[in-house]
Amino acid sequence: METRAYAVMAPTEGLKPWSFERRSVGSDDVQIAIEFSGVCHSDIHTARGEWGDLHFPCVPGHEIVGLVTHVGDSVTKFAVGQRVGVGVYVDSCRTCENCVAGMSNYCLEGMTGTYNAPERDGSGVTQGGYASSIVVDQGYVVSVPDGLDPAGTAPLLCAGITLYSPLKHWGAGPGVKVGIIGLGGLGHMGVKFAKALGAHVTVLSHTAGKKEDALAMGADEFLVTSDESVFVDHAKTFDLLINTVSAPIDLNLYLELLGLDGTLVMVGLSPDPYPIKAFSMLAQRRRIAGSMIGPVSELQEMLDFAGQHNILSDVEVIEASYLNEAWDRVVASDVRYRFVIDASTI
Repeated sequence: METRAYAVMAPTEGLKPWSFERRSVGSDDVQIAIEFSGVCHSDIHTARGEWGDLHFPCVPGHEIVGLVTHVGDSVTKFAVGQRVGVGVYVDSCRTCENCVAGMSNYCLEGMTGTYNAPERDGSGVTQGGYASSIVVDQGYVVSVPDGLDPAGTAPLLCAGITLYSPLKHWGAGPGVKVGIIGLGGLGHMGVKFAKALGAHVTVLSHTAGKKEDALAMGADEFLVTSDESVFVDHAKTFDLLINTVSAPIDLNLYLELLGLDGTLVMVGLSPDPYPIKAFSMLAQRRRIAGSMIGPVSELQEMLDFAGQHNILSDVEVIEASYLNEAWDRVVASDVRYRFVIDASTI
């Protein structure tokens, strides 16, 4: 099937229109006409060669919402006309300990990314959601609840699950004091999900101008981290902190905000390593942990939860021709809070 897309064709080049052939629909496959595709900062890191090997041409995009147009003979979960989503990965080994346990996002052989990843059958390289259509195995597709705006839903397929998964795993809920470090594409989803889960939510941001947004999203408090007194006045008061910031910060300052057995979860991807003081960890028996998206089952759970609570990403819908400008604005933190491509413009 011929597919229209925007792709990076060579190092240091911007995105350009490109057409290519998607694979035929196999017995377990779902063919999707893409409606909206979110723009994730990781798309930019990958396509600009900042995260290692890059296969050209590269069609980024792993926050995909669209309508089913065809299903394989063995597909039982989805039907033509149904609105569905595809997230960060589209395959895994399916046989390792983690896959068998339902945690295929932590596949021991490595999950197959929605784009820029070798297909497991050796047939080529995956191409993502900055495109008019995609074909995905039914085991890696999720259903979008009726009533959720498809444009606002698209970023949930990465940004949403990236925050929902650690909030659930570390028990965010009533009586738990959660701090979200950074209010960007990831952080604003953390505020919405943590509040809906019943936690007391505080945003810690260096941008004072985002206070009104944070409170409107449900935050109970907003702390400006450029004020050093914040780290003194709120020491040992948080149960869970989630760092969504992709730039280096002094983690030792934030560790001191955690009380006994508190956890600092890293989901933002800084290019530099973090120096950690041993005492910051030993005091109050604190932990630093990581979390990477979530398995397909949790992705569906998250979307169902979003449907129940009408949780959407705050988005700016753009035409595909604006993508290069949008990427520059993402790098400059000039978006509130996620760009989403109207795939009809590809």
